Amino acid sequence: MKHFKFIIICLLFLISSSVFSQYTDVINSNRPGVSRSPFSVGTNVAQFEVGPYMIKEKRTPALKTEVSGFGVDFAARYGFLFEQLELNIEGTYQNDTKTYFSTIVFDESRANFKNLTVGAKYLIYDPYKNSENEKPNLYSWKANHRFRWSSLIPAVSVYAGANYDTKNNPYTAGGIEGFSPKVMIASQNNFAGGWVLVLNLIKDRIGTDQSDFQYIFTLTHSFSPKWVIFGETQGIQSDFYADNLFRFGGAFLASKDFQLDTAVTFNTKDTPSVFSVNFGASYRLDFHKDKEIKNPDNGTSAKSEGKRRSQRNKGNKKNLNFNN
Repeated sequence: MKHFKFIIICLLFLISSSVFSQYTDVINSNRPGVSRSPFSVGTNVAQFEVGPYMIKEKRTPALKTEVSGFGVDFAARYGFLFEQLELNIEGTYQNDTKTYFSTIVFDESRANFKNLTVGAKYLIYDPYKNSENEKPNLYSWKANHRFRWSSLIPAVSVYAGANYDTKNNPYTAGGIEGFSPKVMIASQNNFAGGWVLVLNLIKDRIGTDQSDFQYIFTLTHSFSPKWVIFGETQGIQSDFYADNLFRFGGAFLASKDFQLDTAVTFNTKDTPSVFSVNFGASYRLDFHKDKEIKNPDNGTSAKSEGKRRSQRNKGNKKNLNFNN
């Protein structure tokens, strides 16, 4: 409850900020990693993200068990009505075998959605909207990589959604069935040199026996126009399950609308130990159209074009890295 109150207070504080957003020229994917960027995909953009994975879990103390199987993370995102607004559906489906090592060794086959959520995300503050002073310096590498105090001010969005859990789901606490709320605050800082930091604070399955609080920190870095690497830590705290997970991997921008990625996930405990390898892809259908700029030059001057390019090149966790 204290985590939920904290999130509500933050929402009320941040909602009073002015709102801006922007469409970006290259795909804005939440992959790699599991954190969510505060930026939307842009109006009239439909985007699909999928990540098959292999999972291995082993519990050694007391009741010894092993889990071995595969699954898939998926998401469908759509920019609706406003540049700041995104509708999405996301989830994880897993199929595995759980082996119990007791007096008699036996297997249990399991398959279901670990989570399935429908929601909406809205960008409430974008510090990069009018950052004309952040344009690259074509004559100084040092100027482009120096620390800027303004980069400490993050972009912020809020998310609200609903989980759906089926009856007798082997991946949830007993008794959970039907819909439950989920809320999130997502922030992002863009630092010089292609570094981006994303933070998510999440309260999930509110009001159920598996109500949990999660935090996710993701740090990404681009070292070429096509390649990005990332590191991530995810903390989960509830009466049903608690863990600290770590992820490392990278992504490759195959085209402005298509991205490939891979990552490994592990933890440092044995109740259970976790190891997972995933490969993912993101693809968008881009039907976005810029709004007409009403000014004396009808938006055709070099100044107007430069402003549009500047707006498009300030964006999200993944494609900002590819543009640096």
